[in-house]
Amino acid sequence: MGEIIQEESHKKGGKRKAKKHSTRIDMTPMVDLMCLLITFFMLTTAFSKPKVMEITMPEPPKPGDPPPPSVPAFRTLNIILADNDRIYYYVGIANPKKPPLPQLFKTDFSKNGIRKILLLGFEDKTVGLKLSGNRELFTKIAEYREKRLKGQIVDADSIANKKIREFKKQDRKGPIVLIKAGDKVKYKNIVDIVDEMAITNIASYAIVDINFVELDMLKTAPK
Repeated sequence: MGEIIQEESHKKGGKRKAKKHSTRIDMTPMVDLMCLLITFFMLTTAFSKPKVMEITMPEPPKPGDPPPPSVPAFRTLNIILADNDRIYYYVGIANPKKPPLPQLFKTDFSKNGIRKILLLGFEDKTVGLKLSGNRELFTKIAEYREKRLKGQIVDADSIANKKIREFKKQDRKGPIVLIKAGDKVKYKNIVDIVDEMAITNIASYAIVDINFVELDMLKTAPK
């Protein structure tokens, strides 16, 4: 803030004249403003954390690697995303050399759709396989989080995340989900299905390529 200080000179027998001094800048308000700006940027930087979506992708095998462990067919849930927001699922492995092929079921992204299948499971009588849902693990994690909110368990975020990972690692009943997408699938559908994995606390899931058998199954699937 600039100010001009004026003083009057008194001379005998003369007129009063104003004497002008040089302009002075008051930096005190600027220092206060800088402190406020620094505090603002520190807080906004801490609160605006980047949003990251965890997606599990299979690693390509390397020479000399041991063969991957076999996945039980009754725990394998295949989710196929198609165009026009369509979503299908089946349990087991679609192998034309070992008929019959599993039946392709249609569902949607609602809470009574694929989420219900992930939690409660289902049975495909065509191939005689019954998929167990993820309800047990989901309930275990939900109860742990509720106790933290009520203060019954005092764990830091890092410890809580580690315990939840241990819960998932110890799971031996929940479904192992393979997510497969066609060529004309919207990016939003992939985001939605990964969100369902997080909501239902699925321990094991991966995004893999759709094979030719499943493409043929889609041709005869209900629209």
